[in-house]
Amino acid sequence: MKKIILSAIAVMLCGFANAQDVKVGIKGSLNLSSWAGDTRGLNLRPMFGVNIGALTQIKLSDKFDIQPEVLYSNQVTKMKNAGTNVFGVYDTGDIKWNLSYVNVPVLFKYSPDEKSFIEAGPQVGFLTSAKTSAKLTQYSPIVKEDVKEAFEFIDFGFVIGVGYNINQHLMADLRYNIGLSNIAKTESGDDTKIRNSVLALSLAYKF
Repeated sequence: MKKIILSAIAVMLCGFANAQDVKVGIKGSLNLSSWAGDTRGLNLRPMFGVNIGALTQIKLSDKFDIQPEVLYSNQVTKMKNAGTNVFGVYDTGDIKWNLSYVNVPVLFKYSPDEKSFIEAGPQVGFLTSAKTSAKLTQYSPIVKEDVKEAFEFIDFGFVIGVGYNINQHLMADLRYNIGLSNIAKTESGDDTKIRNSVLALSLAYKF
């Protein structure tokens, strides 16, 4: 999976590098993530994670751009005082859910002036890992478990945000990823739906 990520970033950086009105760049983000949907009674707390990746900015006109990205995203949610049989984790305690995705947003950007911009567009994410880290009442050590099989591989979302061009190379943005698909695998008759909800503050450098 790491080779796939690196290859995708390399293609993005090299394939567009010499094109007219196209800029490539790298970016990093601090995100705050949680879950939305059927989360009543789960006592969730959002947690911080990071995003890193690459972008390509393609100018369509003076006001409009399209910006595809490839991002590795670490999304963490804490479940406080979790009860028994929560996604296969038993006992009572605090559980951290650590999900990692390769996210590919394709954003359409509108710039009312040279500095500020508004962005929105679809995103598809590919789950690379899902793990829990639980501090349970009856166990002194932290209990860790791989729970990737409990989650769907593909996640669809929609991204909206605002940003600012600090100079011709640096830009910052604040965006919200609204999950559109159910990330939890469910059995027949179980209509529980859980979606990702991620707020991210990013800084990017365009070459």
